[in-house]
Amino acid sequence: MQSPLEREASEYLTQHQILELIDNLTSMLLYQRPARPVQFLIDQLELLKVARQTQKNYPCLFDDSNLDTVFGILDTTKQGHITLRQYREALKTLGVKDFVMAPLGSLDDKITQATFKQEAKAGLANACATFRT
Repeated sequence: MQSPLEREASEYLTQHQILELIDNLTSMLLYQRPARPVQFLIDQLELLKVARQTQKNYPCLFDDSNLDTVFGILDTTKQGHITLRQYREALKTLGVKDFVMAPLGSLDDKITQATFKQEAKAGLANACATFRT
């Protein structure tokens, strides 16, 4: 059972998405491995601040080439689509929590690369928008 102080601290961290922010920054730091890590973190926070103001271009670990690679891994026979199940699992694996469960193509169980990337980008932008004032 949490003490009142622990509960207050936990609520603070949740309210301001501090753990998600630290997790995203740590992931980008380890992936990029910049020569000047402190400056890198400062730059990422500045980018995040600008993205929050403009509602676009959130700093994110995954870019178009990464999403193309994920799709290519799933579409091993190069049919140009993946299944709805593959789509959902891929987004969960990428760390996307909130996404369209039945995107374009789901009725035919054929999610195209364009749809996958569109939904992944939207979900990743939301996941990377870990900044509360």
